[in-house]
Amino acid sequence: MTDQDKKVNRRRVDTEAINLRLPRGMIDAIDDQRRKEQDLPTRPEMIRRALVQWLEMVEGKSEE
Repeated sequence: MTDQDKKVNRRRVDTEAINLRLPRGMIDAIDDQRRKEQDLPTRPEMIRRALVQWLEMVEGKSEE
């Protein structure tokens, strides 16, 4: 499968990339928490999960 084929078959989602700098201690804490998850999520996925939990806590809902 070529790179072009991958782009053509990619499911469209309404997302936007962000660049985020974090202190090393916070990255280490995220990595520690990732290792506790059964499926070992990527850092971006772990951050998404944390944001969903935070939004549910402060707003009572989440956007997925």
